[in-house]
Amino acid sequence: MSAAPVVIYISRYCGWCTRALVLLDNKGVTPEIINIDTSPAARQEMQQRSGRHTVPQVFIGDRHVGGYDDLQALDAAGELDPLLHEQAATR
Repeated sequence: MSAAPVVIYISRYCGWCTRALVLLDNKGVTPEIINIDTSPAARQEMQQRSGRHTVPQVFIGDRHVGGYDDLQALDAAGELDPLLHEQAATR
């Protein structure tokens, strides 16, 4: 079973972004990475999609997960893996 598409908005010097990327990598997920440092349009898109101004912002399929703390909490609760696969199954 393949994983759902994951999009993560990051900033180059963000430790929380690095942690989120490591967590996803440990799950075998290669997200689409959108660096908001280099694109004001990407920053605006992130803010419109998430309603938040901080990075990282993670999307699994069409679902906004939130930042690193939200992603880690889903994983700790055992809900991240099912979400990755549930979203992939509905594609």
